[in-house]
Amino acid sequence: MIISERIFELIKERGMTQREFSIKTDISQSAISDWKRKKTNPSAEKIMLICNVLEVSPYELLGEADVNTDKNPEHIMIESDSDEHYLIKKYHMLSRSQRSRVLGYMDALAEK
Repeated sequence: MIISERIFELIKERGMTQREFSIKTDISQSAISDWKRKKTNPSAEKIMLICNVLEVSPYELLGEADVNTDKNPEHIMIESDSDEHYLIKKYHMLSRSQRSRVLGYMDALAEK
């Protein structure tokens, strides 16, 4: 299943219309229609926004919900009510320069 098919499946499960999804994500209805009609996927930078609106992790959206997190820390599942989810959500709202500053601050903290 391609990502866009999973998105439409989740939109339906949530009882949401494509128009509502478009408004909540600020993604144009024509772009969303293109995903369905042309069997294309959203751009990578839209994935976290889509996940937040559909209340799923990127791994659930990408079909990797059963990843073994003990052996692969890159695939840690993040609960939607956790501090980590909050931080990721806020991070994706930042400008590119703000993101860079946050990453620099995190690197500095990790070195201590």
